[in-house]
Amino acid sequence: MTVLKRLTVLLTALLLLASFASAFAIDDGFYSVYTYNYDYWEEIRESPDAYKVKTVLYGTTLGLDTNFSLPEGMFIRGNDIYVCDTGNNRLVQIRADEEGYTLVRTIDKINGSDKPGFLSPTDCSVDEAGNIYVADKNNNRVVMVDKDLNFVREFVKPDDPSFGSGSFLPVRIAVDVAGRVYVLAENVNMGLIKYEADTEFAGYIGANKVSMTMWEYVWKYFFMSEEQRATSESTVPTRYENIYMDDQGFIYATTTSFEEYDLKWDNAKPIRRLNGIGDDILIKDDRYPPIGDYTWVEGGDASHGPSKFVDITVLENDVYVALDKTRGRIFGYDSQGVMLWAFGAIGQYEGAFNAPIALDHIGRELICLDQRDMSITVFTPTEYGNLIYDANNAYAKGDYDGSGELWDEVLKFNANYNMAYRGIGRALLRQGKYSEAMEYFKMAHDRQNYGRAFRLYRKEWVEKNIGWVVGILIAVIVLYLAKRIISGMKKEVAAYERDHVVKQA
Repeated sequence: MTVLKRLTVLLTALLLLASFASAFAIDDGFYSVYTYNYDYWEEIRESPDAYKVKTVLYGTTLGLDTNFSLPEGMFIRGNDIYVCDTGNNRLVQIRADEEGYTLVRTIDKINGSDKPGFLSPTDCSVDEAGNIYVADKNNNRVVMVDKDLNFVREFVKPDDPSFGSGSFLPVRIAVDVAGRVYVLAENVNMGLIKYEADTEFAGYIGANKVSMTMWEYVWKYFFMSEEQRATSESTVPTRYENIYMDDQGFIYATTTSFEEYDLKWDNAKPIRRLNGIGDDILIKDDRYPPIGDYTWVEGGDASHGPSKFVDITVLENDVYVALDKTRGRIFGYDSQGVMLWAFGAIGQYEGAFNAPIALDHIGRELICLDQRDMSITVFTPTEYGNLIYDANNAYAKGDYDGSGELWDEVLKFNANYNMAYRGIGRALLRQGKYSEAMEYFKMAHDRQNYGRAFRLYRKEWVEKNIGWVVGILIAVIVLYLAKRIISGMKKEVAAYERDHVVKQA
């Protein structure tokens, strides 16, 4: 083959490959984000992108005189994004609209306060009236100002023995509709500090429960001295990493302090949903609880260990999304704790992070703050991602036919998506189609729901067929009894004939 012919063949092959790839790629102007999920055997399965990068925002491109400096927190109310620009001792308010993202104002002064500025603000919250609450860490307070930045009140270190003599260093806050404030403080490990709206200290909620193995108990109480027990940290409750209050008043909390071997056994509980008294009521209806990645290098360094969630946000119908600092990934879960998708990475390209620190949302769009890159990345859902949300919403509203149809559409994008098979099975189960539901649960390797569908199928089958089943049982019993009677009669006749023959003899 001549050189010219070889080049012609190679060029033809390249053109065919390009045309084949173009059949599966859509150039919509957005940067593609690698998305995946796990199959039943804990193997990673690539999937279509659930989200794509919409834009990346920097302080200078928004019109700030200086870029963000080590920002730590973020809060979204409506279409307004409030960034805690910690290193610059200010808050930055950004507004999202159809035209894009616009700088509204910088907030660095308070009117009417003896501390008129912020000192390392780490988190904030905004209520429906526009009042702003700021975790003003190095001013040792949570300060509340109105929408015009007039001082209203502040929440300071309670006069309570449990606080000891250390400084009050609030780092994360959440505020409910009644104005009650929940605080995570850097040097407090009793759970969330709760304040009434009038600043009165109301105690703690949601303290992490500590468990000890039998060996740890024996070692501590039989081999340690009193001094060693007093300084031991093995039984000290660990502090939460971040909190988020959903529309129903439940607090989602994340923690990064756990033993990695506790994750899959649901002893670590890196994500919790706390009710008013601090009990964890998060539903975990999957093979494993929501822990992020299923596989990691055990005992590895910070970039190779298990997922560690630094923030969380809650979207429609209790779908929640958690931000992992280990590998810069974002994990989505439905209300039952089933992983919907995961994407993200640590890196220098668009859609990746250097040090992700905060996560929130506007509608279905996800807004992620990168502390080291000092940027905000906005992710928008793809058609595939929106279908997953729509299918969940239809099921939540009781539209089971619609939910099943939408999950069918999801399968057209990703035939290996177990959640779609599970979703169709759940819809069929609600419709009373138990046998069909069992088939889909089987394909999803969902033993729990398969067992539920089987029990209902068995019950329905018995109810439909009880008449002839009872008839057959009665017939069997009658035949059995008749056989016994006939057999007995034959024995009596045989015995009589035998006795009669003997007497004649």
